[in-house]
Amino acid sequence: MGTYGYMPPEYALHGHFSIKSDVFSFGVMVMEIISGKKNRNFHDSEHQLNLLSHAWRLWIEDKPLELIDEVLDYPTAPVEVLRCIHVGLLCVQQTPQNRPNMSSVVLMLNGEKVLPEPSPPGFYTGTTTQFPIQAESSSRSCGDRSQNEVTVSLLQPR
Repeated sequence: MGTYGYMPPEYALHGHFSIKSDVFSFGVMVMEIISGKKNRNFHDSEHQLNLLSHAWRLWIEDKPLELIDEVLDYPTAPVEVLRCIHVGLLCVQQTPQNRPNMSSVVLMLNGEKVLPEPSPPGFYTGTTTQFPIQAESSSRSCGDRSQNEVTVSLLQPR
C-alpha cells in the first residue's frame, strides 16, 4: 500500500486503511488497462482532469467507450468493455462504503450481479462540492488551481 496514483483517498489523506483500499487500487488498474494510460502520468489539459476524472467525465457524458486505448482495435464485445469500465468506476468511488467488495467485483465482472450506478471517483477534479473531505482554507488564492497537502507515514516492521 502506498504507491502514488493507486492509494485510496482515505489512506492518502487520513492514513485510514480498510478492506476496500485494495478495491480502489484494482479500479485504478482497470482504468489503466482499458485506457492504456497510467493514472499517475495522465493529464487531460483540455479539461484539467486526471485519469479517474477523465473516465468519470466520459461516463456521465455517455461516451465511456472513448476511454479505450486508441492502439486497440474497436472491441468485438463493447458490452463487456462497458461492464469493465462500470465496475472500475464502482471500485474507485470516493468513500469505502460505496465501493464493492472483491467478491462482488468478481460477480459483477462475470455478469452475475446487477451493477449500481457509480458516484464520482476519489480525487475527482471536476466541479462539485459533494465530497465529505474538507480541506483547511489557505491564506493565498490559487485561482483555477487547488493547493493540497498530504502527509504520508511509512510504517516499518521491527
